[in-house]
Amino acid sequence: MRDTRLPAKRGACALILCALVAAPAASGQSGGGTVYVATPKMSKVTCLRKCASKQRARGGSVLKIVGTELAGVNQVTYLGSYGSGDDTAVKVRAGSDRRINARVPIGAVTGPIALATSAGGRSAPSKPVLILPPLPPEPNAELSPVPGPRVNGAPRLETGTSRTKAFVGARPGVTFSFRLSGASATALKVELVSAADGTAVKTWTPQEVAAEQVQSISWDGRLGRSAAKPGRYSFRLTAASADGAEARNSQSGDIDRDSFDLYDNIFPVRGRHDFGGAGAEFGSGRAGHSHQGHDVFAKCGTRMVAARGGRIKFKQFHAAAGHYIVIDGDGTDLDYIYMHLDQPSPFGEGDRVYTGQTIGAVGDSGNARGCHLHFELWDAPGWYDGGEPFDPLPSLQAWDSWS
Repeated sequence: MRDTRLPAKRGACALILCALVAAPAASGQSGGGTVYVATPKMSKVTCLRKCASKQRARGGSVLKIVGTELAGVNQVTYLGSYGSGDDTAVKVRAGSDRRINARVPIGAVTGPIALATSAGGRSAPSKPVLILPPLPPEPNAELSPVPGPRVNGAPRLETGTSRTKAFVGARPGVTFSFRLSGASATALKVELVSAADGTAVKTWTPQEVAAEQVQSISWDGRLGRSAAKPGRYSFRLTAASADGAEARNSQSGDIDRDSFDLYDNIFPVRGRHDFGGAGAEFGSGRAGHSHQGHDVFAKCGTRMVAARGGRIKFKQFHAAAGHYIVIDGDGTDLDYIYMHLDQPSPFGEGDRVYTGQTIGAVGDSGNARGCHLHFELWDAPGWYDGGEPFDPLPSLQAWDSWS
């Protein structure tokens, strides 16, 4: 798996304006001669249109990319944070040699970006670009008449979606409800459509749906055993009468009706907090070792939840770490570590926990100066099992932005 983890330096790219590292030009052989293949190089990325506050990018924004050898660029890939699983690519029009504009996909998350040309040139990945979530869709938690389209003679539809923000592996998930009236439906289909590319990633075919009765479908953010990519999704209901007249709850391409945004992690501290000073950072000096996580300071007793669901690998007490637990993140190759809990977690080793589920509270058990969560992320094969810790701050900041 390609390593696209966020860098260890705090504040390496705190805003959307970034200084980027470029790779040397490339060349290749063809027919016995040398063929020059231009390698695009980036020097700055700024948010150009539809930006969040402080000129930060969000899903749906347009970025301005400045550099050299950009004339042939036809694709921008948002590399995300966790390998290839959250990569999102968009096509771009060839611009000038020194500038191109690129749309930020709805499903893009904070991480490096990379450029590719039609001739095969590829840039080095940039430093991480901070990407905030898109503006949320309009809520419609209560059943309401749909905007259509509808052919005469087709059933009339009312739909509602329980939430506009959902997390992979959380319980309860997001629930889509609908009610039919008028003509009866002989065929029903509910598709879960990704706003990133308009494809249906999951389909349900309800049977024997009675008129005037509310029916519901729930989804937990998973596709089989895998987690769905973060991004915006919409439920699309199609109902057909016996003569083939169809009604749908929304037009193709509508990313607002019965829509919600799916996130892969939730910020673990559910109260007022801060990220501390230099001593709280990953890699800061400790007696005989370096700090392997990042500290999040909050009032003792502040509720703490699982940033990502999974299985409890360890639950112990240590003189330095205090009460702590280690969770094997479901659908990831990461271990999530929570230290200095105020008391032992109610969960035990082997228990299954869900994203957003309460696992304890902020404390100062063990060797702690002030109430805080010491949080670590370890890559595969896991915590003190051959894996390595890496700086969790960029991930914490991203989760905090949408939680």
